[in-house]
Amino acid sequence: MNGHVNKTMGATEWLLLVCLSILWGGSFFFVEVALEGFGPLTVVLGRVGLAAMTLWAIIALKGLAFPRSLKVWLALLCMGAINNMIPFSLIVWAQTEITGSLASILNATIPLFTVLVAHAFTRDEKLSTGKISGVATGFIGVVVIIGPDALSGIGANALAQIAVLCAAISYSFAGVFGRRFSGMSPLVVAAGQVTCSTLLMAPMALALEQPWSVTNPGFAAVGALVALAVFSTALAYVLYFRILATAGATNLLLVAFLIPGSAMLLGIPILGEVLDVEDFIGMLLIAAGLAAMDGRPAKFLRRII
Repeated sequence: MNGHVNKTMGATEWLLLVCLSILWGGSFFFVEVALEGFGPLTVVLGRVGLAAMTLWAIIALKGLAFPRSLKVWLALLCMGAINNMIPFSLIVWAQTEITGSLASILNATIPLFTVLVAHAFTRDEKLSTGKISGVATGFIGVVVIIGPDALSGIGANALAQIAVLCAAISYSFAGVFGRRFSGMSPLVVAAGQVTCSTLLMAPMALALEQPWSVTNPGFAAVGALVALAVFSTALAYVLYFRILATAGATNLLLVAFLIPGSAMLLGIPILGEVLDVEDFIGMLLIAAGLAAMDGRPAKFLRRII
């Protein structure tokens, strides 16, 4: 894939990345609640289907034009497969077998795979010492925040863990592939992507789970599915494509490091949780990893030393 200018993160991109981490941080919780009333494939179909309806309604209100090129729609179909259908299905199924904490740690391998994929397929997102050290430090920070005890589940339910890793790899390819949409409205790209995902998911969900047979899923499961679709999918992917267009795939998918910390901070006012020393250490490690990936703090220190 052809490169553009070197991708950097400004204040706006960092703010959007934090917002995205909050939206995606809630997705693991929403999925767990939704699974109490629906099957895994039905959860994924509802997630992308409701997100598509939400985004197209906004596009209609704003009077934006939708893509008419077959080439663009084929690209959106591919994006929908590798960025939604495949990873969503793998992670939702995996969460029926392993804890959300372990899934979060495995999900945090996304930046590792992304720096490798971006190095191989782009000209302006090559590997560097800062990126390698930043990814390693950030991943350690995620493990510290979630707790090493979550790693005790490694070895059991190996297939579910492999599924989450495969989802992470799929996300990394999607981040690089999605760069081709940088000239389009993030709202339109997000709508096109989840629309294609819906078309891909519908035959499987309808054939294998018969969603219409669910008679009483419960208010909590329905509410979680709606929140998963509107906030963790529709709104999240508008931010996703906005950041991707200006900051690149490697910087965008650093969000995987921020998700556990965002979920933890949300738990303070909502669940009354208290931060431990390990939480502060983990956040400092993640901050150090992000700073190493960004590169500018190190350059500033070299100038003043």
